[in-house]
Amino acid sequence: MPKQLTRAMMIDLYQARDSLGLDTEKYLGLRMPVPVYFKDPLVAKNFPVVGPDEEFTTPWEPGLRDGPTSARFAVVDYDSSSNTLTAPAKWDRENSQYLAPDGTPLGDATRGLLQFHQLSVWAIVQNTLDFFESSMALGRRISWGFEGNRLIVVPHAGCGENAFYDRDSKSLQFYWFDGPDGRVYTCLSSDIVNHEFGHAVLDGLRPHFYESIGAQTAAFHEFLGDLTALLMAFSNNKFRRWALEQSKGNLDNATLLAGLAPEFGEAALDVPYLRSGLNEKTLEDLAGVLEPHDLSQVMTGAMFDILKGVFAKQRQAEQDRYQADPEKKPSDVRALAFTVPRMQTMAIQPLDLLPPCDVTFRDYARAVLRSEQVANPTDPKGYRAMMLDVFVKRGILTADERRELLKPAPVFRRPPLDVFHPVDAIAASRGGSYRFLDDNRAKLFIPLNADIVVSDLIRARKFTTDRRSLPEQVILQYIWREEVKLEGERFGQFAGQTTSLLCGGTLVLDQNGNQIHWSRKPGASDLADATGAEAEQADGIKRRDDLLDVVAARVAAGMIGETITSGFGLLPSASPPFGFSSKDGVLSFRLAPHFSIREDHQNNHDGGRQWAISF
Repeated sequence: MPKQLTRAMMIDLYQARDSLGLDTEKYLGLRMPVPVYFKDPLVAKNFPVVGPDEEFTTPWEPGLRDGPTSARFAVVDYDSSSNTLTAPAKWDRENSQYLAPDGTPLGDATRGLLQFHQLSVWAIVQNTLDFFESSMALGRRISWGFEGNRLIVVPHAGCGENAFYDRDSKSLQFYWFDGPDGRVYTCLSSDIVNHEFGHAVLDGLRPHFYESIGAQTAAFHEFLGDLTALLMAFSNNKFRRWALEQSKGNLDNATLLAGLAPEFGEAALDVPYLRSGLNEKTLEDLAGVLEPHDLSQVMTGAMFDILKGVFAKQRQAEQDRYQADPEKKPSDVRALAFTVPRMQTMAIQPLDLLPPCDVTFRDYARAVLRSEQVANPTDPKGYRAMMLDVFVKRGILTADERRELLKPAPVFRRPPLDVFHPVDAIAASRGGSYRFLDDNRAKLFIPLNADIVVSDLIRARKFTTDRRSLPEQVILQYIWREEVKLEGERFGQFAGQTTSLLCGGTLVLDQNGNQIHWSRKPGASDLADATGAEAEQADGIKRRDDLLDVVAARVAAGMIGETITSGFGLLPSASPPFGFSSKDGVLSFRLAPHFSIREDHQNNHDGGRQWAISF
């Protein structure tokens, strides 16, 4: 921090940091320099010009301590392979820096120390959390999908070719293994760290996704992990400029920028990278695929196509400016620099519009389009048409939906209500939200006998890329459960038992009570004589039938089994991709308690294998 600033001054500035620019934060010491890898050590070795990122910074806060430990993260360096707990990085409060146990400042010269690994992985997640919480993204503080406020980060969890987020142990766990060119630490890969952290963020935003065993819900989790890694890589100015030079301005050739985890892919699988945004996969190509990492590439490829489309439009804007004023030469660097925050708003802000359960790629596509309509209603550059073309090409939306969504329509509508409730009363408490829902069951397609639970209630203030304030959002998530009988031999050991269909919706209102978005997951129960009830119930019946079909398919594939954990949250190789539990005679299926960076494709869910988590 500048020498003239006292700690009290720093705290005053910290309270006002949302009003400060990035360069100002850096100058004032509100961001700490930590040299992390642009991608991973292999990329640094092969391309020295983009070796360690010496310009990387992460947010400072008043309560930092050893670990590193901050308000939202605690690094605990326990290695299960050797049963050792490595000493933590030490916080030097006076100089605002982290030290090795011997007092040496952690930095480029100490990369071989495990304490540097601790600092690196912490700095990455601290920075990425700031990315998600900024006004250009979610516009608020976010919660985790577990009880508590600190996510535990384990940089050297043990020997294994994997990394994962584990809700049960409230942790991100990063493994290490010996590759052909030496030891590979997954905690040093910015891609892997950001992918796993993306799982933690989504689990906090939509914890009921955890209960779905639908193919696209699991794949959406993997997509958001990969999208987080890609957006954070694009956010780095130096790496972005280098990638433009290497690809000669053609992002179709920017394989390193679009590729995920090059070091891991080469060492563990002998491939250039683990996955890539540069793919042409469609839902039709992957029809019937249950493996979430494979299926996720459809959505990742779609969003990378949109990124390329935004870049192309901005390059054209640069050319148009040059035609009007020849002194303003067009710049691909400037065009891509504009594209990054544009994608932050386009891709992250719509997460608040998703339903509370059972998400599909179609849900996200419509949320992206609606978010863009609210932020950019006149759309002079044709962003929505471009995005619709991408979603139709990938099989996520239909041509009929494209035509319907391009028709002129009011930007805002009043929600259909029987009983008016002021927005402030709805947003004041979950109790107030429940009364609003209960008083308007017929108009909101909620069955009379449904036991509604308000699963989340938040307010958010978001900005556009040019710092215009968007309408304030009151985001109300609600769910209910409907029992479903598993009848028939196709359900194997679960035949004759009862499970539940998770139903509900996300209703987003502005400060005036206008409806910004309403995404629903209907049930199969009778809705009496409510207007539109027949179509809504038909959708719910289809959801119920789809649930039965996917449970049967998972059972047939041997993908549902007992979940095994330990006191440290370390999962043995016998843990299946989907687990189950029973409460009050009702089965609950859920995603595995971990979201890992990869699947074991050599033994892919054949029903008789040991499910490999780390190996």
